Amino acid sequence: MTDLTTLDGTPIGRFAFGTMQFGGKADETQSRAMFDACRDAGIVHFDTAYLYTGGNSETLLGQFIQGTREKLFVATKVGYAGGAGADNMAAQLDICRARLDIETVDALYLHKFDPDTDLRETMEAFAKFRDKGMVRHVGLSNFAAWQVVDAIWIAREFGLKIDLLQPMYSLVKRQAEVEILPMAAHHGITVASYSPLGGGLLSGKYRAGEQGRLTEDDRYAARYGTQWMHDAAIQLDDISRDMGIHPATLAAAWVARHDTGPVPILSARTADQLVPSLEAMRFEMDDDLYARLTALTPTPPPATDRLEEHA
Repeated sequence: MTDLTTLDGTPIGRFAFGTMQFGGKADETQSRAMFDACRDAGIVHFDTAYLYTGGNSETLLGQFIQGTREKLFVATKVGYAGGAGADNMAAQLDICRARLDIETVDALYLHKFDPDTDLRETMEAFAKFRDKGMVRHVGLSNFAAWQVVDAIWIAREFGLKIDLLQPMYSLVKRQAEVEILPMAAHHGITVASYSPLGGGLLSGKYRAGEQGRLTEDDRYAARYGTQWMHDAAIQLDDISRDMGIHPATLAAAWVARHDTGPVPILSARTADQLVPSLEAMRFEMDDDLYARLTALTPTPPPATDRLEEHA
């Protein structure tokens, strides 16, 4: 696996923070408070994207990192809108760098697979960004395992390596276990996984009658609308109450506990809301607890139909 570090050589660590709420649900003051809380907790890896909150996320993050740039690992994403063509990626990257007020992005992701653009064009664009000193590492987001492998082989034509992969992964979204996590481990790719709390479902707040993405956004309501997911969230909350530990702490620590070593991207709307997720950084989950939590949700079937060999 590639040893990813900040510019001053500090390892990126086992947890990251996602700034999707900066300048949106979180105003500048709330965003700054979360950034400071992350830094105090030891997080150096910050994730954003060209499309987040109309550019406010990158702009605010760019303000916050001034004076500490070399101590941080800043990742952003392009290509969700407009596709993965070289011109679109280059134009968005220039805007990202301007908003962030940095010359070089530590990691640039293609935000999603684009079936209408030849991967060679995309990988060649990444190679040019690298050669111009605009990008240190290349990442892919929301790719299937076979799409990543295609990209790996094509990237080699340009002397390029895929260093990061960003899939969804949580106790209620475990499809990544089938092929994505083992594929990434095999190819030495760092997995920075998003939504470790399942859109807030695993935080316990919906059981308490609070509002959030699942009640405000139809996409999230559909994504986490299956009853067994809500049942698992209640069971996780029961376990957390018995242990005297916040369910968000257990949910985030569970993701990090997988033997392939994914890096959960934590996020929140306020610094207070973020506290239990940050506590996962110091929580040691033993084998018994990991197995107990894993049993709360269905283990996805293996990639082949030879189920008897996995009994």
